Amino acid sequence: MTDMELLQYTFFQHALLGSLLASIICGLVGTYIVTRRLVFISGGLTHASFGGIGLGLYMGIPPLLPAAAFAVLSAFGVEWLSKRKDMREDSAIAVFWALGMAVGIIFTFLSPGYAPDLSAYLFGNILTITRGDLVLPGILAVALTAFFALYMRPIVGVAFDREFARSQGIPVQVLEYVMMMFIALTIVACLRMVGIVLVISLLTIPQMTANLFTYRFRSIIGLSIAIGCISCLGGLYVSFRWNIPSGASIIFLSILIYMVCKGGKTLASAARHRTTIRKTENH
Repeated sequence: MTDMELLQYTFFQHALLGSLLASIICGLVGTYIVTRRLVFISGGLTHASFGGIGLGLYMGIPPLLPAAAFAVLSAFGVEWLSKRKDMREDSAIAVFWALGMAVGIIFTFLSPGYAPDLSAYLFGNILTITRGDLVLPGILAVALTAFFALYMRPIVGVAFDREFARSQGIPVQVLEYVMMMFIALTIVACLRMVGIVLVISLLTIPQMTANLFTYRFRSIIGLSIAIGCISCLGGLYVSFRWNIPSGASIIFLSILIYMVCKGGKTLASAARHRTTIRKTENH
């Protein structure tokens, strides 16, 4: 089968569209996560969503619906508990992380009939997503693009300096809750593509790579989307050609891109430093 013939297949078209949508929503939300240093919180929400998946399997309904509800409620719970003086943020995250995993395991075990195959949710497989799996990422991509376009300055203010943003009259707490909701929904939207285990990488590694070249919030978003898209498309192709898990191949490629960019920047800096020293010696 040639590469062009692949594009004629519906499953591959779904995978391509899913890659684009995942890159957009992860590029937008991930930039906020990395700037606010919320990586650990995102990891907690990722694992908390497993509780909703187990509940959905037990109730016989699409698992992503209760997973979305579970993740959003966990996000609000972490945000609320972390603001209390008697609860540290990492402790609040640990509570919902453990609760989600425990509930997910219990209800998965209690699910009637054969034990469900959880690998699609744990590790993801973008080649098996359906038209229905694209609905949530599609809605999120539109909503996030509109939200960031309308409220970019307040988002940047909260991401870099919450106290200064508060002094400027920005409703910091409301914005934080909205962004936590978007983080939770983005995580759930990407579960079928890269899985619970790897989704946090898609939210952070492209942003880390973009951060090697720029510190401007808007520029990081654009570069993150481009890098995420390259990682998803390349990982998708590798996954199909060599029959390996798509989630793992996408993340591996994104890490490879980061390492190449990091190494290239280090070598370029060393070359500039040597050139500067030679010029100084010549003078």
